[in-house]
Amino acid sequence: MVNLTTVLSLVNARKNKVLRIAQAALTQHQFEAFRGLFLDEFGKNGLESELVEVFAEQIPTEPHGTGRHTLRKKGGVP
Repeated sequence: MVNLTTVLSLVNARKNKVLRIAQAALTQHQFEAFRGLFLDEFGKNGLESELVEVFAEQIPTEPHGTGRHTLRKKGGVP
């Protein structure tokens, strides 16, 4: 079964590679602009938050529970 941590790990590896390529190819000013746009689309406010939502929808609700889906962050309170 695929989990959120695995998907985010794969996405982050690719994001880092793309950013390294862009940094090598662009001027510093262009790279900074590209990095901002790129992370808006693929970072925590873009694709990452959408993936969190998709995986949250797949978590079954507990019988006789609140009916809410919960995601616990790594290292958080259980």
